[in-house]
Amino acid sequence: MITTALTRIAEVVGGVAYDAEGVEVTAPATLDSRLVEPGGLFVAVRGEHVDGHDFAPAAYAADAAAVLGERRVEGPCVVVDDIEAALARLAREVRDRLEGCVVVGITGSQGKTSVKDLLAQVLAAQGPTVATAGNYNNELGVPLTVLRATPGTRYLVVEMGARAVGNIAALCAIARPDIGVVLNVGTAHVGEFGSVEAIAVTKGELVESLPTQGVAVLNADDAVVAAMRTRTAATVRTFGTSAEADVQADDVRIDDDGEPRFVLRADGLAAPVHLHLLGAHQASNAAAATAAALAAGLPLETVALALSEATTRSGWRMERTVRDDGLVVVNDAYNANPESVDAALRAVVAMGRGRRVVAVLGEMLELGGAAHDAHASVGSLAADLGVTQVVAVGDGARAVHESATAAGAASVLVDDLDGALAWLRGYLRADDIVLVKASRASGLEQLAAALLADPDPQERVADAESTSGAARDDEGNDAR
Repeated sequence: MITTALTRIAEVVGGVAYDAEGVEVTAPATLDSRLVEPGGLFVAVRGEHVDGHDFAPAAYAADAAAVLGERRVEGPCVVVDDIEAALARLAREVRDRLEGCVVVGITGSQGKTSVKDLLAQVLAAQGPTVATAGNYNNELGVPLTVLRATPGTRYLVVEMGARAVGNIAALCAIARPDIGVVLNVGTAHVGEFGSVEAIAVTKGELVESLPTQGVAVLNADDAVVAAMRTRTAATVRTFGTSAEADVQADDVRIDDDGEPRFVLRADGLAAPVHLHLLGAHQASNAAAATAAALAAGLPLETVALALSEATTRSGWRMERTVRDDGLVVVNDAYNANPESVDAALRAVVAMGRGRRVVAVLGEMLELGGAAHDAHASVGSLAADLGVTQVVAVGDGARAVHESATAAGAASVLVDDLDGALAWLRGYLRADDIVLVKASRASGLEQLAAALLADPDPQERVADAESTSGAARDDEGNDAR
């Protein structure tokens, strides 16, 4: 964070400062007292089950400079009526003080985190880069991301999520992106938005917010996104796998490990890429990151080299782990919607090539009235792709099982995670590939961890613990 006196913070956010004389905040803000850095700002949020103010002593013990909260605590603090509004004001102040920093906003129904991670690694090779941590892409996460920027930050990459019309516009008012990337418009959260059309309106708020000298990066392969060019005064650059894209991922091939190789084409130039992520869909994600990087002034060859060195940064997203006996577990349990399940199934089937492919699929949430048909489509797709065995977990995934069975696939419906683990223990062979995929609330990452542990017929899923620290970087905050 840019060094700011606590009295100035109080002025910016419209709060009341206590014990603030001579106090300066010199490090990032955080919602989690366990992540406080010396000189940082602890933001005390009242959650449904936990009150962050109760963790103020722990924050001070970790050398937090001050607390931002809605009631006074014992130590340097600023008290406000509305934490969310205060964070937004403070982040806007920091954004105003960033000079020579290129800000990139990224939104879409799926792929945001993958593109954010790729772009951040590409830009970091050129200069100091701050990017959204984990999935901090909402009304609290975006301000926290902006507040991590310093005077030396050259690139700021901000992932933007939404649950309602107007959400993206509000986030853009905080981060004020110079470059806006819209990946796709799908059915994720359609139950909350009410329609895909409403989702499109919301995602397009990003390009509407861009300045005339900015750049809108749009998906040429998604007709709804491509049509957003009429909603911005900024320069438009497109990406995708089609020849019409300004930045094209061409000649996409999948190797035996499921990793894509392709050629990036832009402005008459070409550069090969071997991406160390899983699935053909990642080539389009790489093209999106490339288009944004080119808009930021990087040359194509530099981008291609950085992409070929990029790694998975966020856990539980097509996270491939090979057990000692050779079993491959692909943990994609962070979230799920029909489009992302489609991409994951195609990726593991492409990896199969003579091996048995087992798809462990749980419920996809927030689909509203489309839920039954969406789950049924997943089951049919698994059968069409030739998945060896479907394991549907929980009653919410019943339509997956019924549809897969009707389409001729081998499928079993189990009650819960422990039932899935017990069934899989008796079925799996060492040379199988297992995909674990569901919405986050289903907790299937625990099943993936249990499968990777030493086999124990008596083990329960709850006995296993994920070894992916990165997966938890957006979990466990003191009031969330």
